[in-house]
Amino acid sequence: MTYLVAIAFLAILASLATALFFMMKDGANGKAKTSNMAKALAFRIGFSVLLFVCILIAWKMGYIQPTGLPVGK
Repeated sequence: MTYLVAIAFLAILASLATALFFMMKDGANGKAKTSNMAKALAFRIGFSVLLFVCILIAWKMGYIQPTGLPVGK
């Protein structure tokens, strides 16, 4: 489970970096703007939702346990 979460975070960061790259380069030097930045951000949202769902499923199946903070201390 740790590897899945780490890979998902790396995919989210890579998608953000890709969106930043397209934001800076698209439309420069007289070239037409493309929708690459929007696609990269859409992938980021998809990766984030997938990570959240995977964490919920892992919690429901007992692979991970919430620890939380002790109450009343």
